[in-house]
Amino acid sequence: MRRKGFTILSVLLALALIIAGCGGKSDNNSSSGNASSSAGSSSSSGSSPNSSGGSSSGGSETPEQVEITLNGWGASPEEEELLQQTLDEFMKKYPNIKVKYEVISEQYMDVIKTRLIGGQAGDVFYLDSSEAEALFAQNVLEPLNGYITDEFDLNDIEEPLLNAFKGEDGNYYGFPKDMSTLVLFYNKKHFEEAGLTEPPKTWEELREYSKILTKDGRYGLGVAPELARQMFMIEAYGGQVIDADGKAAFATPEGLKGLQLVIDQHLIDKTSVQPSEVGSGWGGEMFGQEKVSMVLEGNWAIPYLDNNFPDLQYGTAEVPSVNGKKGTMAFTVAYVMNKQSKHKQEAWKLIEFLTGKEGMKIWTSKGFALPTRKSVAAELGYSNDEYRAAIVAGSAYATPWQVGKYGPLIMNNFNNQFVSAFLGEQSLEDAMKKAQETANKEIEAMQ
Repeated sequence: MRRKGFTILSVLLALALIIAGCGGKSDNNSSSGNASSSAGSSSSSGSSPNSSGGSSSGGSETPEQVEITLNGWGASPEEEELLQQTLDEFMKKYPNIKVKYEVISEQYMDVIKTRLIGGQAGDVFYLDSSEAEALFAQNVLEPLNGYITDEFDLNDIEEPLLNAFKGEDGNYYGFPKDMSTLVLFYNKKHFEEAGLTEPPKTWEELREYSKILTKDGRYGLGVAPELARQMFMIEAYGGQVIDADGKAAFATPEGLKGLQLVIDQHLIDKTSVQPSEVGSGWGGEMFGQEKVSMVLEGNWAIPYLDNNFPDLQYGTAEVPSVNGKKGTMAFTVAYVMNKQSKHKQEAWKLIEFLTGKEGMKIWTSKGFALPTRKSVAAELGYSNDEYRAAIVAGSAYATPWQVGKYGPLIMNNFNNQFVSAFLGEQSLEDAMKKAQETANKEIEAMQ
């Protein structure tokens, strides 16, 4: 049923766009030269993609106020307050544009897809990098190349984060609003007791440190045996998660080599553990409880540890290199524009502000989320922050969390089999071959 649902959804989205396009205004071509894709259809005012200001009221001196809708998911009260503050600043700058923020609290992507089919999705909405490629394929997002100006300064955004929302056609379909990478959290007290003066810089050192730190029911390293945390290990020796056709391709000798390091540390060294093996819910919790001395986590762990384990002495460092290469994972979310929006110019102004320097500085000012712009990270001090500098540094070389348009299917098959190998129930090679074969059969059945 899930496979059929995916196919039906694709057809319905396409039909919705065809219906919406009948009788509508013709779109301008994007700067990429792709005549079939629009990049800046005018808003109700008839303005061009990169014209300034909001919509006008046909030449009158007082611009007509236009209301646009922003869809996003729920967050903490502190984050919601920051977002509202950012939106208030936008509306102060553009008084002719009113932003209505609608929270989708549950099943966000399912709701967004349903609203896209029904023509009810917001003008602008959140899109996680892990869902981006699947939505690109549905032709429901407005290409943004035609709206970009020199002042927007694409070079200020780290390339891996920028490319996470770039389609195969060369168009950008969104710009990242914030990010986190994985970094090594380490317990300073444990390190001092073990005579370790600095965090490990290579994976070989990490395994040696883990042997020293594993004692008295405590483990050296906490591990999350899932694709979202292990993609960079697959790539460390030249492996890839998917091939050019979007099918699973991780079960190659190159892909297995990095993953084998994770398996061997758990089954041979016996110096690593996943949260469930020590009665914890996730990596940050088992690290805070001091059941492990090191763990790979992101920015979200910092406020969690500070609030729940205020006496914990810890530090962060970039993820140790694997095979002589720096690597980590990046988790990022973009603002994207609904291709069916009737107020595209106003929608772009909102995206431009929220992902530009002014709006991003407000949104990331408290450290709950980290900026994707290098200039903002430097201005707010995150580039030199005791805990966040390593997170910022990793964004220059991180692997974005996305696995093509069949991402959920590939992820589920990988996770099921990799956990089995992690627990020693089967060899890594057998597990990954099974995961890859099953995933690709399911993909073929969908085509």
